[in-house]
Amino acid sequence: MRIERNMEPRRMVILTEGSLGTFSSKTAASLIRYKPDETVAVLDSVHAGRNLEDLLEVGRGIPVVSTLKEALAFRPTSLVIGIATPGGILPAAWRAVIHEAIEHGLEVVNGLHTFFGEDEEFARHAERKGVRLWDVRKPPDDLDVGRHAVHGLPNLRVLTVGADSSIGKKIAAIEISRAARETGWDAEFVATGQTGIMIAGSGIAVDTVAADYISGAVERLVLERKDRELLVIEGQGTVLHPSYSGVSLGLLHGAAPQALVLCHQPGRDVMRNLPVAVPSYEEMIHVHETIARPLFPCRVAAVSLNCFGMSMDDARREVDRVAQETGLPATDCVKFGCDPILEALEPLKVPSTKPT
Repeated sequence: MRIERNMEPRRMVILTEGSLGTFSSKTAASLIRYKPDETVAVLDSVHAGRNLEDLLEVGRGIPVVSTLKEALAFRPTSLVIGIATPGGILPAAWRAVIHEAIEHGLEVVNGLHTFFGEDEEFARHAERKGVRLWDVRKPPDDLDVGRHAVHGLPNLRVLTVGADSSIGKKIAAIEISRAARETGWDAEFVATGQTGIMIAGSGIAVDTVAADYISGAVERLVLERKDRELLVIEGQGTVLHPSYSGVSLGLLHGAAPQALVLCHQPGRDVMRNLPVAVPSYEEMIHVHETIARPLFPCRVAAVSLNCFGMSMDDARREVDRVAQETGLPATDCVKFGCDPILEALEPLKVPSTKPT
């Protein structure tokens, strides 16, 4: 699903009100990391005046302001909802700032499950002002069930998986695809979540797709890019999480990847929002490979760690420890780059048939 948009770069004000942080405002953190030139300010009265780098390790020079009026001085074109609220519900207190943004002619980019285009007040106001409401999570209307249609394609498909949500699957997928392109692969990041779509400009947010159509939605994304040499597909949730397993399983079956990159955050022993222990690396590898094997050849090729908040020395020790424990190449793609992962994928690479 390709998103049509103005060719001019966005100038984003990202709304995080009271929730600014690496894990509490994942959308904001990722946009600031990968779209810093398009981010003009963060709107968060609780953290106004703080240094973004102290909070997120990225964002040097981007101001945190208290009000939209302050942000207007930076000539924004868009207000972006920068957090994923519980259940994807819009906080009632945010309605006023969204109306204020519309009144000033700003596009509103919304990754919540609450669709602004279906809100009568927002829709009327936006129509009157000629403003776009982009509900990023809204799926296409013409999806179908999965047809096991991609497992025979000649490209290499890599899916990022893990033992929990919010653990680094999106960042790993973006970093791997970027690193692969830099080394000459014809590679593309495939977005399956709202933030990834905002970064890539295309994709389908699979967590709002009806359960029967999840694998079909992912098949569509892959088939639209079937001529790419390498597709790095953004994982969602985990097949082991009681809250998100259905989405994760549909994604796995729809992508039919030959390789998985297992993502984890050192020190996370319990799944987010549930009193469920995170399984061992051995269990995670076994579960994912066993689920995939009856339908298509698939193996965990490498481990990507999210060592946010750790020193470089501590992160390096953890990477080395995990590599020894699993017997797989391991890295933190942000801190140390993706070379070990690319080396693990190289033997699976399918020669390009494109003319040179």
